[in-house]
Amino acid sequence: MAQLFHIHPEHPQPRLIKQAAEIARSGGLIALPTDAAYSLAGVAGYAPLLDRIRSIRGVDERHHFTLMCRDLSEIATYARVDNAQYRLLKATTPGSYTFILEGTKELPRRLLHPKRKTIGLRVPDHPLALALLEELDEPLLTSTLILPGAEAPLADADEIRQHLEKLLDLVIDAGGCGMEMTTVINLTGAQPELVRAGHGPLEPFGLA
Repeated sequence: MAQLFHIHPEHPQPRLIKQAAEIARSGGLIALPTDAAYSLAGVAGYAPLLDRIRSIRGVDERHHFTLMCRDLSEIATYARVDNAQYRLLKATTPGSYTFILEGTKELPRRLLHPKRKTIGLRVPDHPLALALLEELDEPLLTSTLILPGAEAPLADADEIRQHLEKLLDLVIDAGGCGMEMTTVINLTGAQPELVRAGHGPLEPFGLA
């Protein structure tokens, strides 16, 4: 049954962040507010998390998961980034974007798209998410918390507990959270390609 933490959205309490990190390190699945929408999140090294997230989301192995990173240097550890890609990432992180990039050998194959060998990566612009990433000292494996058949993500901690209390280990309540998902940009080609328009503006990529 999921625990519920009330954490300040701008000044996260270190004690609660440490407890949340301990839950993640032990293989726990967390519902986490971000700068775009609530996400399901856990430490990437735990293989059962993939199945738990896929079950909640109703997606298969072709679904792109996202590594939520604390900064640009961490993205470069897990994805192949050339100079042009780096400039775009530097101009738009942190922010409400998910970038599709070719994964490096640092990533387990189970995290990559089975055919394209790509992964989604992002740096959130949210103090709570960044505080948790800093405490963990490693990325979080994430997926937007949108249930099968729903048109929008869940956005309220009480609603999340009502639907998923027995399927999660922790729900973090940090006040209001948006219902608009990240903008997804594929950077594996010669030019940025829009995969999904969302909260992040398109102008930096010449796609508006």
